[in-house]
Amino acid sequence: MEPLTIIIIVVVALLVIGGTIAGIYNNLVGLNERVNEAWSDITVQLKYRADLIPNVVETVKGYAKHENETFKMVTEARTAVMGAKTVKQAAEAENQMQGALGRIFAIAEAYPELKANTNFQTLQTQLQDVEDKIQAARRFYNSGAKELNTKIKTFPANIVNSLVGHFKKRDYFEVAEAEQAKIEKAPEVKF
Repeated sequence: MEPLTIIIIVVVALLVIGGTIAGIYNNLVGLNERVNEAWSDITVQLKYRADLIPNVVETVKGYAKHENETFKMVTEARTAVMGAKTVKQAAEAENQMQGALGRIFAIAEAYPELKANTNFQTLQTQLQDVEDKIQAARRFYNSGAKELNTKIKTFPANIVNSLVGHFKKRDYFEVAEAEQAKIEKAPEVKF
């Protein structure tokens, strides 16, 4: 082989390897940004819901003045959601908020006048809408986290990631163990 042919083969091989590495890196960047975007969507929805909570509490307080413990629980849950910085903290705060909201709506069931209140009905509809959006955002986030986590563990992306060391495994936004046990337990049907 001529030296020029060898040089061309080496240059082409280096270009192919460089292009492959660049493609893998760019793919990892894209996945990482998708997960960041999904996390941002979750935080926006959690903030929106947290902004609705004081209105719900004030509306319910007008009818159920003696439910102070529940109102305190809701306020603490709201504070936890707003202060969450990591996926794990947000998931824990989210579970706390679900319990608090469940208690608020249980109170509403005990007060027919409250249940019939137009303002409360509007707030309840808005909360249900934001809950649906939070669930969708969680699924999108978990999908992106799964894809990124898989990519950084598989060959050849794991080699590229070990070279740049830039991409980290993402936690999933998961249901608490107690809630998971309820989900996995078959419902009891009694006649």
